[in-house]
Amino acid sequence: MTPIRDLFTKLFKKKKDNSIWLEYYSREEKSIKFTDKSIYNYMVDEVGEDKDFIALNYFGNRLSYNEFFYNINICAKALREYGVKNGDVVTICCPNMPEAIYVFYACNKIGAVADMVHPLSSPEQLYSYLTNSKSRILFLVDFNYSKMKEVIEKSLVYKTILVSPKESMPIGLTIGYTLTRSLTQKKPKLSDNKYMSWKEFMGVGLLSNDKYRAKVDKNDLALILHSGGTTGTPKGIMISNYSFNALAQQSAVNVIEVKPKEKILTILPIFHGFGLGVCVHTPLCLKVETILMPEYDANRFYKIWKYDKPNVILGVPTLWEGMMSNKKFDDVDMSQLKYIVNGGDYLTLTAEARINDFLHRHGAKVDILKGYGMTESVAATAYTFPGTNEPGSIGIPMVGNKYMVCNPDTLEELPLGEEGELCVQGPTLMMGYLNNKEETDKVLKKHKDGTIWLHSGDIGYIAPNGIIYYTQRLKRMIVVSGFNVYPSSIEEVIAKHPDVDKVCVIGIPHKYKMHVPKAFVVLKEGIEPTAKIKKEIIELCKSSLSVFSLPKYYEFRDSLPKTLYNKVDYKKLEKEEEEKRNSKN
Repeated sequence: MTPIRDLFTKLFKKKKDNSIWLEYYSREEKSIKFTDKSIYNYMVDEVGEDKDFIALNYFGNRLSYNEFFYNINICAKALREYGVKNGDVVTICCPNMPEAIYVFYACNKIGAVADMVHPLSSPEQLYSYLTNSKSRILFLVDFNYSKMKEVIEKSLVYKTILVSPKESMPIGLTIGYTLTRSLTQKKPKLSDNKYMSWKEFMGVGLLSNDKYRAKVDKNDLALILHSGGTTGTPKGIMISNYSFNALAQQSAVNVIEVKPKEKILTILPIFHGFGLGVCVHTPLCLKVETILMPEYDANRFYKIWKYDKPNVILGVPTLWEGMMSNKKFDDVDMSQLKYIVNGGDYLTLTAEARINDFLHRHGAKVDILKGYGMTESVAATAYTFPGTNEPGSIGIPMVGNKYMVCNPDTLEELPLGEEGELCVQGPTLMMGYLNNKEETDKVLKKHKDGTIWLHSGDIGYIAPNGIIYYTQRLKRMIVVSGFNVYPSSIEEVIAKHPDVDKVCVIGIPHKYKMHVPKAFVVLKEGIEPTAKIKKEIIELCKSSLSVFSLPKYYEFRDSLPKTLYNKVDYKKLEKEEEEKRNSKN
């Protein structure tokens, strides 16, 4: 091939690859302009003057936008009274409840940064998050007080607001929750002024005359999310106003048929970008009633489907398995459903077919759609729009995004149809990992053409029609009920036991959770495995790991298989487990 022809081919191919997805979008969608506003201002402006619509539905207590904005304003004033300034970090460690959402928007209104933390984090994890972010104010769900008290006192936090899940419940449920759960919970001493209740905190805001409203730049840090990242080490992911709003604008295109006053069931957690960005911020900006579930409860999940009749629901494979196995759903009509979206973990072809069959038998006129992404890009970056929802695919890039597949070793772009590492560009990319440039540079990489690409750590390919397919994980990450779990973190904890010599953790299939961790443990020479040692290892894990990171199974071995390079051969362990499963079938 001559140099001139070679150049022509490359230019033509590049143009075709970069525009291949655009044919799936309308002219209006292709010309979308991402807002420069703050998260709070964008949401307020999108809602507009009519604030009588329902914003949040919490256990049947339906809160209008008037009430919603009022509570955000009072919360913002209280934060100011306690010294929170522009750029300060406020940690929110709560499940899906209205109070946590008020705090999130109130932080943005005054220019503070919301640090969203899983309420089932271990004390060690919470301490690490608080230390890394230098957070001084903590909103903590009240049932975690006794577990977190010691690490809070070691941190820089000077005021902890304890928030009960009952705060916004209807009166009948409030009484029931108090009798069954609140009365047995430990509480701070009245003289301990480092702690206060939600009502006391809001009371401070009610008495405040503060009218401060920050001037927020689109590129200012607005949000910290937490993930092991694509490399497995726990990190704080920095998200700007621009990126978070861009996700909402992209997601609005994904659910173009949804109208104001319709309903979304928000069960995905708000400490995750998928839950907070796609299931809270997006519907609130679209004036869609957001039904909050703070935790999964099969009976309440059924009742919401039966009586609230949501038009949109997003979830993980575990959720769909629970729904299909619940006999109560036999009488549920799903004909009102407009969008049902899977994310957080890959949906097998068999599972996808089963779900679609279930939906159609219950009157739904839609198939399940799939989203794919990373917390490093807030949430989804690709989506299976109607027309691109091929079985097994993850769709096409969301509007404004670009995808490419590269050789992970050379960063060279690979042709359509060839497998390599999935990389993405777009407006939702993170600013970087908090206080961790080294890890940031491993994921946000500059290619030869000078552009920065987010490397997913996942293997896949792009078909000639532009539809993207995920193949496998480049690293060892395990996905448990939609949450990323990193074997190295579990191994580090188990290795702390004085009798443990070596340990390896792999993920094995599970009927409902998709995968669960299994730990293979080798004890030091001369030490025999006993029930006592196993119990000690389990307790060690419980004290240091999140609930979803806990190994489901433990197996003691005399040795672990090794590779030619004398490393533990985890792939061989995975193969052995697969052979065991096959022999039982």
